[in-house]
Amino acid sequence: EPSCAPALLDRATVAGAIVRRTGDGMLARVVDTVTPQGVAAVARFAPTDPDEALASAGPLALVLVGVTDPGNAGTLLRSAEAAGAGAVVLCDGSVDPYGPKCVRSSAGAVFRLAVSREGEWAAVRAALARLGVPSVASLARGAQAYDAVDLTGPVALVLGNEAHGLPEEVSATVDGAVTIPMAGRAESLNVGMAGTVLCFEALRQRRAGDRRAEQANQLDETPPRAAGCRTT
Repeated sequence: EPSCAPALLDRATVAGAIVRRTGDGMLARVVDTVTPQGVAAVARFAPTDPDEALASAGPLALVLVGVTDPGNAGTLLRSAEAAGAGAVVLCDGSVDPYGPKCVRSSAGAVFRLAVSREGEWAAVRAALARLGVPSVASLARGAQAYDAVDLTGPVALVLGNEAHGLPEEVSATVDGAVTIPMAGRAESLNVGMAGTVLCFEALRQRRAGDRRAEQANQLDETPPRAAGCRTT
């Protein structure tokens, strides 16, 4: 539409996209957004299997098992990317991460992560085993406190369905599990919030480790004082 920034159209043209101009208000008829931002694109999906996604995850990956709410999935994608994760794998009937509501909730993070939406937990677990990445499940109760478990990575955080949590066949086959202790009367956290807490706990632990390493390096680089010298 005329409101689209000319620089964006120039970049699209240089990239080889076919650019078509429309009149004001035309996009509102063909896209799901109530008030579109003046530009829309059609692109072909490039499918990614779990092995490929997890291989590029870096220190942190998320595995969503049966997460069906697009708002929660989008929040998890956004939090994962913000906390330094490199991959999110959705399996066992999870929502389509490229659905309009999920894409909007992710605030674009879905396009900055390695995302796989194919396969079942068994295939994902096998991929993690091949890569030597441990899986840590989030359980509502009964596991170690989340801040007492080493999440410095590489690690894959496994989150389950909003209403039912993780199936028994999943929780019984992960490498470890954590629980977020509750001080109030709430039984559990929304899966989007629980995953966010865990993602940023993993980031906090990595940052703390980096600070300790930096301090140790600074001590190693400090020249020793000569014996018998005195500083004032």
